[in-house]
Amino acid sequence: MTREDFFRWAERQDGRYEFDGFQPVAMVGGNNRHGTITHNLQGQLYMRLRGKRCRPMNSEGGGIATTGNKVRYPDATVTCSPIIETERLVPNPVIVFEVLSASTAHEDTTIKKREYQAVPTIRRYVLIDQTQVAVTVHSRPGEGVWQSPPPLGAGTLLELPEIGIAIPVDELYEGVTFAD
Repeated sequence: MTREDFFRWAERQDGRYEFDGFQPVAMVGGNNRHGTITHNLQGQLYMRLRGKRCRPMNSEGGGIATTGNKVRYPDATVTCSPIIETERLVPNPVIVFEVLSASTAHEDTTIKKREYQAVPTIRRYVLIDQTQVAVTVHSRPGEGVWQSPPPLGAGTLLELPEIGIAIPVDELYEGVTFAD
């Protein structure tokens, strides 16, 4: 199956799918905690980027073309390029966000990390844990390999200099409770 075959096929489906370069792969639905964190993230991005050149997209928007003809639909993406609304891919993604789930964490932290690192326009890959307050940021200074400092915790800021904003980590977890 080609990428274009996948897009035509996916248009006729009820569920959501990614493309592994050969065939469709069903996307698993998240739980309420995942939904809350994703909603908080998208709200913060929208509020902080409103009226600016860069634009946030969610997983319902266009996908990201990665290595081997694959198409991924992260929880959120930011692009600073003009968007053609009828296109199926986000042009020149700058930052990609994934909220980690037990069923996808391994793929998000290994396979997708390598795929996103191969996309030269992606400057930052942000992984938001849903089992604790922890945000891991992989960033690429210049043309170098990604750097990954320790995760950000409560009371810190998620700095996103590529798009000129910062988000308090606590605001990503608003409305989420963790067992002590």
